[in-house]
Amino acid sequence: MSVTHASFTIERDYPQPPARVFAGYADPAAKRRWLIEGEGFTVESYQPGFGVGEAEHSSFRFKGGPLITNDTVYTDIEEGRRIVFTYWMTLEGKPMSTSLVTVLIEPNGTGTRMTFTEQGAYNEGFADVAGREQGTRLLLDALERDLSANG
Repeated sequence: MSVTHASFTIERDYPQPPARVFAGYADPAAKRRWLIEGEGFTVESYQPGFGVGEAEHSSFRFKGGPLITNDTVYTDIEEGRRIVFTYWMTLEGKPMSTSLVTVLIEPNGTGTRMTFTEQGAYNEGFADVAGREQGTRLLLDALERDLSANG
């Protein structure tokens, strides 16, 4: 089985202050809205966690398809500024990928500049790194909508 190693970085500006953007990750209800739920998704389970050494688990289906799981462990958190975590995904129990993510949150005028960097090991059959990056962009769009609607 081959593994593709790749990374990508996405920078986003949000009009909300850094504490509000950070809360989008830290608050379990907010995170469920923008990260776990979405059009076409059926959530099977969600156990939130947010703290160094804490784990989070979700399982879901997209448009009635196969079961996808996402397990996350937080390794470094600096309140309002930085979140570092690893996550791995499976499709019907088959390992898809393992990633290390760093989210930097910095003041930018009256808003926030977020820099999201993912370094991943994508297993054979799941090495569409451009697709993973596009999916992440869509999730960050969902975060922006949630911050605007619930801010």
